[in-house]
Amino acid sequence: MGESFYILGIKIYRDRFRRMLGLTQSSYIQKVLKRFKMEYSKRGLLPIRHGIKLSKKQSPKIDEELKRMSNISYVSAVGSIKYAFQCTRPHVAYAMSVMSR
Repeated sequence: MGESFYILGIKIYRDRFRRMLGLTQSSYIQKVLKRFKMEYSKRGLLPIRHGIKLSKKQSPKIDEELKRMSNISYVSAVGSIKYAFQCTRPHVAYAMSVMSR
């Protein structure tokens, strides 16, 4: 059969020299970011601080922002991110629970 490089869209990487084996969904995440027009967003190791409080005051207020947000399928965005954290990005679970409220 040979060596596997992808399984269910998840890339398998192996570094024999450093004795490492891992999984990545970087191409999937890039597609999701592009689909929701966030490909140029700021990136970090942890997507949200623990204990952060979100409120309606932080919601878009300008008509242009409201219109842009109304064109985004919230359910699709949450589902896309949920798929990634269930497979390879468990550190995103807390941020998703806060943002999904």
